[in-house]
Amino acid sequence: EVQLQASGGGLVQAGGSLRLSCAASGFSFPDYAIGWFRQAPGKEREGVSCISSRDGRIYYANSVKGRFTISSDNAVNTVYLQMNSLKPEDTAVYYCATDLYAGSSCPVSKVAARYWGQGTLVTVSS
Repeated sequence: EVQLQASGGGLVQAGGSLRLSCAASGFSFPDYAIGWFRQAPGKEREGVSCISSRDGRIYYANSVKGRFTISSDNAVNTVYLQMNSLKPEDTAVYYCATDLYAGSSCPVSKVAARYWGQGTLVTVSS
């Protein structure tokens, strides 16, 4: 069974940092891209970042470039999203997802992503 478990969210002041984790199981972790998405209240879900161990591709949305860093640890099947210099507009529920398609790479489309974690809430206070 494919499972993605997102964790690490919380309440932080503007300028602070958080590290999100996405623990994956049930598939060959290094062979597929893993994406982070977020959804703020009243807004559409948007792609934030993505990492593909298979071909080394990494993606960041313009809104988080220079502040967020994605990494993966294939030994424990986990993807991390280090979020620094957080802003109130980063407040959202963050999800990790994968498409599990052959040749999977970044960025993962939210339409193509077939497996989603349960989400973790990030709240940035001003």
